[in-house]
Amino acid sequence: MISKKFESYGIKFQPILKDKIWGGSKLKTILGKPASPNTGESWEISTVNGEISVIENGTYSGVKFDDLIAEFQSEILGNMVVEKFGGEFPLLFKYIDAAQNLSVQVHPGDEMAKKFHNSYGKTEMWYIIQADEKAEINVGWKNEITPEQYEEVLQNGTIAEHLNFIKVSTGDSFFIKAGKVHAIGAGVLLAEIQQTSDVTYRVYDWDRVDDKGNGRELHIDKARDAMSFIVQDEDSIRYEPKINESSQLVNCEYFTTNLIAVQGSMQKDYSSLGSFVVFMCVMGEVTISVDGVDENLVYGQTILIPAAANVVELSSESAKILEVFISRDYDQS
Repeated sequence: MISKKFESYGIKFQPILKDKIWGGSKLKTILGKPASPNTGESWEISTVNGEISVIENGTYSGVKFDDLIAEFQSEILGNMVVEKFGGEFPLLFKYIDAAQNLSVQVHPGDEMAKKFHNSYGKTEMWYIIQADEKAEINVGWKNEITPEQYEEVLQNGTIAEHLNFIKVSTGDSFFIKAGKVHAIGAGVLLAEIQQTSDVTYRVYDWDRVDDKGNGRELHIDKARDAMSFIVQDEDSIRYEPKINESSQLVNCEYFTTNLIAVQGSMQKDYSSLGSFVVFMCVMGEVTISVDGVDENLVYGQTILIPAAANVVELSSESAKILEVFISRDYDQS
């Protein structure tokens, strides 16, 4: 039974591990997850239907996250987030390990996702944690094409020639707006922050088949309807990391993500934010103190700071964390 009075502390969750045809061993060997040799995803915080995170620490250990939200909406989510999204947790947090190329894919926006899937759309961002030499990702088209040309290059097997591939290394970050064609390449380990949605339209899967000779389902028509064919020079995020300050990576209507390089001790005052905050540790380890309760966050772990918390203290010899929340305002330029 959940207590009547909310107790505020940094909340960790049991990772939801997903084996994938393209998955690898880095979630275990680099991030320390209890993963198999072909685990592709670790869902860190999720309220996707059928994939609800379970709390693993503190007073609410063993409680399903949606049950805790139902009991303490404002304390967990924040008044502004409740006003904007009701009692729903609007984001999904993952670590992804691609030992092989992921499919070339696209995600629908809110309107299309609501119509066909009764879901939010899927705008997301990536932060590269580790990348093998020469590892690449695809973000967008190399050159503008038409819907008719899209179907033609799929039929003749030349779609890869038209995709925009970017070599990546640790610390690179990318914003993937719904409608943008994309694929994570082999050798990439990244953190992903996205809307709460599990809707993906596969365009091309590199002619890959399973051990029974079957290819995975493609969604050519829906992908075309969801897709933007315009070339937009907004793929790579440029930022200047600063010690013990929040450096902005993404500020959109769905989430704000900053990078904080922690050295020594610092404080963050979230009293006027109106939103929960999530930290993802992407380098080192950091001690996080919430209302006098300390939690150690190590490389590859994720923690939620409830909206009821005001001042959060961070301390580390050297660490980098992603700081994620919902903004009252965001840059629409």
